[in-house]
Amino acid sequence: MNQKIEKVNLAEKFALIPDHWNPRIAGELNGQQVKLAKFKGAFDWHHHEHEDELFLVVKGSFDMEFRDRTVTVRPGEFLIVPRGVEHRPVAHDEAEVLLFEPASTVNTGNLTDSERTRTNLERL
Repeated sequence: MNQKIEKVNLAEKFALIPDHWNPRIAGELNGQQVKLAKFKGAFDWHHHEHEDELFLVVKGSFDMEFRDRTVTVRPGEFLIVPRGVEHRPVAHDEAEVLLFEPASTVNTGNLTDSERTRTNLERL
């Protein structure tokens, strides 16, 4: 095994992200990606047909809005949004969020023509 194994420092990686709602790839395993993103403001309502998503708050907090309720996610907490469930993350102040999801997941889900859609993600 000649593969270089390195730890990831989340604070250092988040410091490299200057913008909001633009996820970066921090790691990959078993067809899944660990993505880091900064949230601020309201994202678009969307859902994912085939992928579940995990949102883990590292710093700050955000509200995950569903059509019937809102869940606030704080540092050290995570929320899993099952495939097919319409949702919209909203961060009143900047939040640093780790996402864990299949590599096939597009950030805007069914909204493929959104100006926020990112399909070729930068690697940190």
